[in-house]
Amino acid sequence: MPSPQKDNDTVKVDLGGREVTVPKGGLYDRYRMDPDLDVIARDPRVSGVDFFRQLPKIKVHSAIGPTLTPNFYYTVSTARLTMLAPSRAIRARLPEELAPLELTPGLGLVSVMFFRYEVCDIDFYTEAAVGIAVKPARHGKLGFFDLVSGLKNEHLDSYVLSLPVSTEIAQVRGHDGYGFPKWVTGLDVDIDDNRTTARVANDSGGVDLALSAATPKQTAYPSGKRVSSLTSYTSIAGAWHSTLSQTNVLNAGTTRGRSGIDLQVGEGRMADDLRSLKPKRTIQFDVMTEGQLALHMPVPTSVPRRNK
Repeated sequence: MPSPQKDNDTVKVDLGGREVTVPKGGLYDRYRMDPDLDVIARDPRVSGVDFFRQLPKIKVHSAIGPTLTPNFYYTVSTARLTMLAPSRAIRARLPEELAPLELTPGLGLVSVMFFRYEVCDIDFYTEAAVGIAVKPARHGKLGFFDLVSGLKNEHLDSYVLSLPVSTEIAQVRGHDGYGFPKWVTGLDVDIDDNRTTARVANDSGGVDLALSAATPKQTAYPSGKRVSSLTSYTSIAGAWHSTLSQTNVLNAGTTRGRSGIDLQVGEGRMADDLRSLKPKRTIQFDVMTEGQLALHMPVPTSVPRRNK
């Protein structure tokens, strides 16, 4: 992990009236979300930028002021544990407008996720999440192929309960701009071809959640061949919004079950959220050692009322 930065290594920027610090000379300081892709391509940590050349940015007004969207993540690694949990426990944590995506009647899907954003428009940071797979809003009756698509990481709709991050700018943009439940904490994520480890600190510095596992065997994909999407639902100023993220998968692998996976559930906000879902068992472990991501700004969406 990068060492803590000194005050003279940072600059202050304004996001919708909130002042945050970012690395001096970093991508946000230099480009303010409008990067020179030719310069990014010369970074040895970035395998290419063709994926981003097909996604022109547009200027939008938001709760964090005028900004450009999508937010580009040029080098990303992720890990996700997918678990079965009782639908009754899941519904107790969902807004009434959303319904769980069920594997079988009475059993839904929840996830614990860890992210390492090595190179991105808002500079390096790490992130973790406890999320719930939900039925797409306005989709109608969900079919078998929607479930298969989610498990194959092609497309998934989700509602996030907790989403801690390691930097101020990620917290302010994510909370104020997107409506996500974000806070800043100590958060280490390290993912390579051999091992996947993560640790989320609680308010006292102890373990909230921690993960240690062998990395599943990775398969390489040409850029643009395997692009998955995730739609997340949040409420901003009392109105429902959906946020689209698109992942360009470059190296990834999956294992079934939880053999060799050590998930430590300690004390803290993430641990409380996970326990509240009463997960029964892990059914899938996905790790992407290399990928890229385009995160779009949220847009208003119509979400119908459902019976819980």
